Amino acid sequence: MVGLEEIETNLARLRADIDLALEKAGHKNENITLVAVTKTHPPEYIETAIKCGITDIGENRVQEFESKRPRVKAQARWHLIGHLQTNKINKALALFDLIQSIDSFKLAEEISKRAQNDVEVLIQVNSSGEDSKYGFAPDRAKEETLRIAELEHIKVKGLMTIGPFVDDEIMVRKSFVSVREIFDDLKQSETDNVKMDYLSMGMSNDYAWAIAEGANMIRVGSLIFGARG
Repeated sequence: MVGLEEIETNLARLRADIDLALEKAGHKNENITLVAVTKTHPPEYIETAIKCGITDIGENRVQEFESKRPRVKAQARWHLIGHLQTNKINKALALFDLIQSIDSFKLAEEISKRAQNDVEVLIQVNSSGEDSKYGFAPDRAKEETLRIAELEHIKVKGLMTIGPFVDDEIMVRKSFVSVREIFDDLKQSETDNVKMDYLSMGMSNDYAWAIAEGANMIRVGSLIFGARG
């Protein structure tokens, strides 16, 4: 079990490394939203992270978070970062503030049909081209984003991607560049329903490369909480 002191130490180290990555990228005064990913970790870890200043918590599975949420008394902004199945939409709408993983028009359409209020979402781009990953191909992402934004109750707040799981820095950064270019392009097409506020790229193994390529939101778990339980 990771204790308060260890999580505090891990977060201090991570924040220093984020600042260094920003400085190296020439973005010293920019802000990075750190989403602490608590997949498989107990509610106590969430409480501890929030006590240490974390404001955003990411979960991969609706069912897992549904069991944790009643046991967390602290307040945060809750992110769904994993694939959302249509049969879990109603529960997700009740649990999460931001759905980062809109990977098809059908999914967005179903959310639109069931939502009673506006839902903030990110559009997932499959920048690696890997069959194991969800999301729109980069050459379709802009068109599909604007199409999704026409749906009732859908508020597009940015883009999300998962880099390829390789140690090749050039390959990983290339995938991030492709999404940042779409992000920048969509900034020129902003409407009431499309605001490019968040470019969610980078995890524990590649967040520094993502920051270098323009990410302003990263999703980190193991560097904060240790290996998954």
